[in-house]
Amino acid sequence: MSNRSKTEGVVSPAAAERMIVINGCSFSAENCPVRDVLGNLAGKWNTLIVQALAETPMRFSALRRAIPDISQRMLTQTLRDLERDGYLERTVYPTKPPSVDYRLTALGQSFNAVLEPLVAWSATNHAAIRGARERFDSADASGLG
Repeated sequence: MSNRSKTEGVVSPAAAERMIVINGCSFSAENCPVRDVLGNLAGKWNTLIVQALAETPMRFSALRRAIPDISQRMLTQTLRDLERDGYLERTVYPTKPPSVDYRLTALGQSFNAVLEPLVAWSATNHAAIRGARERFDSADASGLG
């Protein structure tokens, strides 16, 4: 005898309106893989750290120098988040004092492969985007927006 409810798998009309369809598969907002993955990767610090680690492992202080406008607290938290999600690994060496480095995992390297074209696109289109922002802001400031 099954413990399953007779209504399991049946979606109410209200719930159906909240479903997200990706590549022909339906997901509730809470279980959407795109929201789950990109929600943790979309921040500027995450992408900058992944880019910094793309070539070589780095120590915390080297990452801090590579991304000078990140606070120590934000760097620590972002490194933990990236490690938790499997994008990087932290290695502690038994020296006095202990030294630690960070390197991309295979998952982190595969993300960087997707990220690199976006970074290149950003560099190519940066001037056009800034120009669009300036036009929008000036139109908005004049009350035309």
